[in-house]
Amino acid sequence: MTDARAEKVIVTREGALLIVTVNRPDRRNAIDHETSCAIAEAMDLLDDDPALSIGVLTGAGDHFCAGMDLKAFIAGERVELEGRGLAGLTQTPPSKPLIAAVEGYALAGGFEIALACDMIVASETAVFGLPEAKRGLIAGSGGLVRLPERMPRQIAMECALTGRMIDAAEAERWGLVNRLCAPGATLETARTLAGQIAENAPLSLAATKEIITDAARWSQDQLWERQNEILERIITSTDAREGATAFAEKRKPVWRGQ
Repeated sequence: MTDARAEKVIVTREGALLIVTVNRPDRRNAIDHETSCAIAEAMDLLDDDPALSIGVLTGAGDHFCAGMDLKAFIAGERVELEGRGLAGLTQTPPSKPLIAAVEGYALAGGFEIALACDMIVASETAVFGLPEAKRGLIAGSGGLVRLPERMPRQIAMECALTGRMIDAAEAERWGLVNRLCAPGATLETARTLAGQIAENAPLSLAATKEIITDAARWSQDQLWERQNEILERIITSTDAREGATAFAEKRKPVWRGQ
């Protein structure tokens, strides 16, 4: 990662956890091209390193992300990455679990980035929204696809068509948020949730995410065949044998990601 990218996105390892912080608080963590590239690199690290099991994506300062950096867009930057989308994430999320830790605004592309994550931990003062229709645009970075998967379709339709903001209490009511916490506590709360998940086998985590994410798009004829292919991959792994052995020996398993 170049120095410029490293300044805009801070990547920290804590055991099996990778914390990725968008560091542009003066721009409400809006996404420009370099920021997209840096997040994409961090997601590749998460997927490629067998010692990592889960990631947390957050924003520096008072806000998660205000979406695309409009100044960069007006200046002619290609903010989205070809084949990967906004933040190098919205079209191709990592195969390993990813938690969004949201303080303040997660609006437009910022909300779409949060929706591309698998879970959301939010501050009580967090605000979500897809205001694109108010600007003559559409939420083209996955928001219109993912929002109806996370909340009732008619409510998702209303939110997208009106462009209204959703406060944290409403987001929790509709099931958009896994954990609601006090302002300033989202990262620590996400760390705790990530720690509970990271105790489990990395291959099992990735396979579980794969099935939950993809199963709704499999035909009835594909369903068991596809799931059994993934299951076979897992039950023949070194970690599956380690899990059974550790249970029998009444000790914690030592995962190898193999």
